[in-house]
Amino acid sequence: MIKYRLNCKSCGNIFDSWFSSSKEFEKLKKIKLINCNICNSLKIEKSIMSPRISQNKTINEEIPSKKINEVKSKIKEFQTYIKNNFEYVGKNFSYQARSIHYGNQKSKKGIYGSATKKDIKELKEEGIETSVIPWIQDKEN
Repeated sequence: MIKYRLNCKSCGNIFDSWFSSSKEFEKLKKIKLINCNICNSLKIEKSIMSPRISQNKTINEEIPSKKINEVKSKIKEFQTYIKNNFEYVGKNFSYQARSIHYGNQKSKKGIYGSATKKDIKELKEEGIETSVIPWIQDKEN
């Protein structure tokens, strides 16, 4: 389907109409089946129209806020589990992970902290398994 903006050359009326194709418009005009809805004139021409471009929706419009809150809640639950069962090593994560992996340090608990993408890549190349998880910062200061 295609939508055309049509102009009546007799009275100046501008109106829109849908056609199955541009060929269909030409066919109907040739057999005089397109007329102005105001003055009934057959002097109808297509005007230039810009294409209709659909607008992208933002993530917030696509995902209902209820779902976002559910995901945030699960992430916070997971964070609480990590905080209670793992040792926080902060920015020393890469060093600590290597120390445990190579046997220089014993750890009763797993560790968590922060590392750069480069550090994580290097750890992986050394055969040290890591996981990256989303972390929601506490807003309470």
